[in-house]
Amino acid sequence: MNVKRWVALIIASVLLVVSLGINTVFAIFKADFFGSFDSLMAGNNLEVFETVIEGEDYNKRIAYLKVDGTIQDIGSSSLWQPVAYDHQFFLEQLDNILYDETVQAVVLSVNSPGGGVKESAEIYKKLLEIKEERQIPIYVSMDSMAASGGYYIAAPADKIFAHRDTITGSIGVIMQSINYQELAEKVGVKFQTFKSGEHKDMLSPMRDVTEEERAMMQDMINETYEEFVDIVEKGRNMSEADVKKVADGRILGGTKALEAGLIDEIGDEEATIAALRADYSLEDAALFEYTYDMGGWQSYVGMKIGSMFGPSAEEKMLMKIMADYRAPKMMYLYGEY
Repeated sequence: MNVKRWVALIIASVLLVVSLGINTVFAIFKADFFGSFDSLMAGNNLEVFETVIEGEDYNKRIAYLKVDGTIQDIGSSSLWQPVAYDHQFFLEQLDNILYDETVQAVVLSVNSPGGGVKESAEIYKKLLEIKEERQIPIYVSMDSMAASGGYYIAAPADKIFAHRDTITGSIGVIMQSINYQELAEKVGVKFQTFKSGEHKDMLSPMRDVTEEERAMMQDMINETYEEFVDIVEKGRNMSEADVKKVADGRILGGTKALEAGLIDEIGDEEATIAALRADYSLEDAALFEYTYDMGGWQSYVGMKIGSMFGPSAEEKMLMKIMADYRAPKMMYLYGEY
């Protein structure tokens, strides 16, 4: 056996030993520490914790919830791809409150331009369920923005607080698509479409919308808009006429929203919590929030592994583009779509 064969055999043996060692270490970490390393990497089924912010009475507690970002279900945070708003985790928090008898009230902080019709409706229904089944108060604190879907989820609250410079309102529905047919023709790009019916490619970027299709889409928008108006009517105890005075998509500052009856008081988050405590004799109640474990040395080890074996910068950018991709759909959303 020549020297090259000996060298190759030694290298193969070393690689085998190293591989077995790494697999053994990770098996131990997975079993004893990580709980489920695969779940951590995927961002699913993360263990939920409670963190006390203030207060000492644990028999009567106030849940602090926060919606920060666009209300869309784009998955959970992972070591590869963090998300600003985790829809499924937020719904899980609402479920916990529904079955936790120690929770006597909810403070919901909203800092959102809105988002999907479906996702906003899911939050609204859960909040309504909590109010009806648990009979506990929900106070909303609007941050810099609580518009469109952000207002939709605030509507069922017992009291809504906003800053004077909060952007709110934007009551309405929007649906947009892009048409780049002329641009494609200029650069010589042709699309071939095969469809089972006349309207299967509605809102295609490669053709104009017909008048019949425009009427169809407007009917959908109008129906969803009326649902939004009904939500505000019920939540704010307002007449349909009063709601529609400001339900034309316009945005309002805090002062104008107060005059229109869309909020109850001008005040920050601290004022919201203080008012809730005073109104329901919860001065000593523990205020807590839900978190999930993505920190500590476990996350540090994971990030180190991710930096060595995870996606490249270009792959991460592609993942973000894919996650952010949206086919045309109805949105309760203010701002850039």
